[in-house]
Amino acid sequence: MSAAADPLGAAEVWELLLGVRGAGDAVAVGLSADGADGRGGGGERAARVLSPAAAELAERYLPLCLAGARVAFGQLGQSLDGFIATRTGDADYVTGEADRRHLHRLRALADAVVVGAGTAVADDPRLTVRACAGPDPVRVVLDPGGRVPRNRRVFTDGAAPTLWVVGPGVAPERVGDGVEVLALSGRDAFAPARLRTALAARGLGRLLVEGGGVTVSRFLRAGALDRLYLTVAPVLLGDGVPGLRFPGTPVMRRALRPPVRRSALGEDTLFELELGPPGGAQPGTPADQQHPGAGQARGQDEHAVDDGGGQALPGSQPGGGEGPGRGALAGPPAADVQRQGHGQQGRQHQRQQVGGRRPYSGDPGRQQERRHIAGEHGE
Repeated sequence: MSAAADPLGAAEVWELLLGVRGAGDAVAVGLSADGADGRGGGGERAARVLSPAAAELAERYLPLCLAGARVAFGQLGQSLDGFIATRTGDADYVTGEADRRHLHRLRALADAVVVGAGTAVADDPRLTVRACAGPDPVRVVLDPGGRVPRNRRVFTDGAAPTLWVVGPGVAPERVGDGVEVLALSGRDAFAPARLRTALAARGLGRLLVEGGGVTVSRFLRAGALDRLYLTVAPVLLGDGVPGLRFPGTPVMRRALRPPVRRSALGEDTLFELELGPPGGAQPGTPADQQHPGAGQARGQDEHAVDDGGGQALPGSQPGGGEGPGRGALAGPPAADVQRQGHGQQGRQHQRQQVGGRRPYSGDPGRQQERRHIAGEHGE
């Protein structure tokens, strides 16, 4: 076999995926998606020859890369019985190392990673990309009550820009370098659809809603998620901090049943749920307008759900620790929005608008460091 025909490895394909932000980009780098793999799972068949590991990466992440400039996706890691941590908040670790790498890949494909105040307080996450090659997203902390301490790493480590979103009257007078405060006012200011619009105006259209369970549930309930990655570990906790929680339907036939793909992540199982129809609903369209029966999840006032110190979702535990291994989403195409820039260069331009984000340089040394880093799972 000639060198030109040698299959691409996983590392090579991942570098290509980092620059794909539409069908044109995919064609340009030889990862053209035709959707004709014959398996009916939504996977794409690449124009170039790929190794098995590279093909797995392309099948899992290319749909997200092709979703366009505005997409919201989430990820949660949970036990078989639906808990993301024990009753004491211990989540080390619900899911395994393969899921941690998956979470970090989702971060690398996002313009911004969104967490609620509860996660920032309980877990003190870094929210950077370390388990794979790729750029760090802008870190967005939703904190309407201004209760997240200033000593949290997202405010102090300078590893990536941080956008601290607070309510009226709670904006701190001084913040660290690389931290920007965005004060919102009005009852609907923290509604997921409005948050998506506000972040998109800053060039942050591709959002990973990472945690915790309350925040992910809130976006799901509001119909503001396009895709959800749900990783289930083969463990039973019996009790603990719940993952997804929202008012349910009394009739099984009206339950939300989105298209789903399943794959293995080590000993865990990844469920990829398509919550927004390709080319269909606008970002933030209520779920009951996208899928029959989904409106049952919106039967109560969505603004009563607040991961920033207000009321928790029915069945959830206010103030519960929501640590590693939970939180990240990915979405199929939402609305057709004009892309800003082209591929990786465009993403760098967008992110530099917030906190002087340092774009990914592709430095081999940094990549090697990330492949061997032993940071906290899901952090």
